[in-house]
Amino acid sequence: ILRRKIKFCIFCMLLLFIFASPNMSTAGRSGGSGGFQRVKRGWVWNQFFVLEEYMGSDPQYVGKLHTDLDKGESAVKYTLSGEGAGTIFTIDQTTGDIHALRSLDREEKPYYTLRAQAVDIETNRPLEPESEFVIKVQDINDNEPKFLEGPYTASVPEMSPVGTYVTKVTATDADDPTYGNSARVVYSILHGQPYFSVDPKTGVIRTALPNMDREVKELYQVLIQAKDMGGQLGGLAGTTTINITLSDVNDNPPRFSKSIFHLRVPESSAVGSAVGRIKAHDLDIGKNAEVDYNIIPGDERGTFDITTNEHNQEGIIILRRPLDYETRKAYTFKVEASNAHLDPRFHSFGPYKDTATVKINILDVDEPPVFSKPSYTMDIHEDTQLGTTIGAVTAQDLDAGSSPVRYSIDWKSDLDSFFDIDPVTGTISISELLDRESIAQHNITVVATKVNNPVLTSRVSVTVHVLDVNEFPPELAIPYETFVCESAKVGQVIQIISAKDQDLPMTGQKVLTIFFLNLDNTAGVVTLRKGFRRRTQEIYHLPVVIEDSGLPVKNSTSTLTIRVCACDSDGALLTCNAEAIFLPVGLSTGALIAILLCIVILLVIVVLYVGVRRQKKKETLMTSKEDIRDNVIHYDDEGGGEEDTHAFDMGTLRNPKAIKENLFRRDVKPEAGAIPRPAIASQDSADIQNFICQRLQEHDGDTSAPPYDSLATYAYEGEGSVAESLSSIESLTGETEEDYDYLNEWGPRFKTLNVLVMTMDFCHIYSALLSMLEE
Repeated sequence: ILRRKIKFCIFCMLLLFIFASPNMSTAGRSGGSGGFQRVKRGWVWNQFFVLEEYMGSDPQYVGKLHTDLDKGESAVKYTLSGEGAGTIFTIDQTTGDIHALRSLDREEKPYYTLRAQAVDIETNRPLEPESEFVIKVQDINDNEPKFLEGPYTASVPEMSPVGTYVTKVTATDADDPTYGNSARVVYSILHGQPYFSVDPKTGVIRTALPNMDREVKELYQVLIQAKDMGGQLGGLAGTTTINITLSDVNDNPPRFSKSIFHLRVPESSAVGSAVGRIKAHDLDIGKNAEVDYNIIPGDERGTFDITTNEHNQEGIIILRRPLDYETRKAYTFKVEASNAHLDPRFHSFGPYKDTATVKINILDVDEPPVFSKPSYTMDIHEDTQLGTTIGAVTAQDLDAGSSPVRYSIDWKSDLDSFFDIDPVTGTISISELLDRESIAQHNITVVATKVNNPVLTSRVSVTVHVLDVNEFPPELAIPYETFVCESAKVGQVIQIISAKDQDLPMTGQKVLTIFFLNLDNTAGVVTLRKGFRRRTQEIYHLPVVIEDSGLPVKNSTSTLTIRVCACDSDGALLTCNAEAIFLPVGLSTGALIAILLCIVILLVIVVLYVGVRRQKKKETLMTSKEDIRDNVIHYDDEGGGEEDTHAFDMGTLRNPKAIKENLFRRDVKPEAGAIPRPAIASQDSADIQNFICQRLQEHDGDTSAPPYDSLATYAYEGEGSVAESLSSIESLTGETEEDYDYLNEWGPRFKTLNVLVMTMDFCHIYSALLSMLEE
């Protein structure tokens, strides 16, 4: 085939050379003339072809360049430039033959554009203008069709008719579709017949067999082949796989695995519990397999119901009424199973439902006793004698054995043990006196127990109503404050009173005396005469007898106090005091209140004035903030020493006005022999020393004088002091003698201080320190 193609190409090239029109021009000199003469174009020119995938040992011949100016004398040189010149294509400079140096692939590059030129071999002068030509790579069938999207997955509904579209496949061929049949692809099925078919040109896959059933086979694997060269022998082929799934449709009805289901249910099963399960199988899947269960009405009489389990499509039988083995021992009913979602296309296949019979046998269970009533109510009068029977409860064992029953009262419901019960007969009697006014209703619980199985017990509620006995007499509902006007007329109602009774019912009480009885247990007090006067009699006491209608009759007597009062013309109360008669005419109550209020205000002003006067005379010990001798000043930081002129004002000691009379201590009883001495005032600052010493001696010996010492505590003296720190905080503790000789080294001022300290003359020490501070 390759040889034939090469010969065909050479033949075409020869034809092109023969019939091609000249497209290059040559230039020559005219004989004897000095100018150029235009001549016809001398190129033998055409498009060149080179076969792809050339496997020969020699370079592949492509074509030949030639000009009419080439007379075969080797005077013309051919040059080649452009895509692949020198690397892929080469040209013989003398003959113009073009060769391909290596194998080419059309799928990589289908053509190459080059430029050729003929020049004089000696002068290298162009004989023809440079021209462009194309070398096209001729395709061969070297690429098989490929399915770029495979393998494929598709689905089609089951029971689909023939020709139903499934999917489409596409294969691509990299060969040149414009040349030959190398890229013309034909599709065919290698595996998957007779179920499916494929269109050979389009690749569309359709069903080829009717009524394919998913329940028989669900998955099909189809092998598709794509072959080039139009499917002819020798063409290249590619294959792909298509996984086709049949999707489900509702073409199968539900079916019970058996026609009769036998179930056994204990009679003690709770209402609402599941007592059995049945299932109808459906070969479909998903929503097409959903089953609805229904009980066909019959002799089950609503005792059972059935629901669908959504997870496994089982029918769950539910108990709706209590079971009793002694009443009924078996139930039989039919259950129908049907699809929830029907497909109308398959109605002709038959009814999509099935029925089955369910037989339920009730199992006997040893049950607790059953009371004859769900609850009991009994009535008893209060104060009934102990041991009196008020009623009875009855329970029996309905099981086949019919065990005897014993009765008891739950102690939690009768903590005070008001009642007792006969364990055999169930009669309830009184064991404590009952009082309706304390507890009007008792709620007790009676327990019935089987003798042969004490674990099985039943309970019932018993309500005992304590009936009232007429034991309390009636009495006035509230204490009344009644008055009668002096201007009251005969038969006038002056008060409406009511009565109450602790007994029940609160009806039928009646009030007996000189007033009438109303239907609502109220009565009105009326006057039998007129002309009431406060001066004659201010208060009347009216006995009231109250009697009820119970048996035995109870009554009581109450006294109603009636005051005679002054009223206005409309009957409104003015006053009930007898003293008001003697008050001046025209002086109202508001005027009296105003007078009393003024008197109280005057008394308050007088008391406040006297209190202020006494407060000024009794000046306490610590009221004067100007007396600096009362101050105890404590510093936690270092004092200023001699440089400190703000901590203590020394000028106060020279102020004779600051000197006051001797004051006695208020917290100590003064002695009888203590006689106050007159203070000596001095206007001369030089007498300060004598003044301090005298005051010091007086106060040291006078125990009744207030503690007017002033104490200033310094942790350290100032840093600017010549004496540095004079504090005793860092002094040695103990009774050792202190050496004060170092004061002599501080100067003449402290030499005097040393002598005073050694003699313990504190009076002069104060004076010396004061002089140093002033300096």
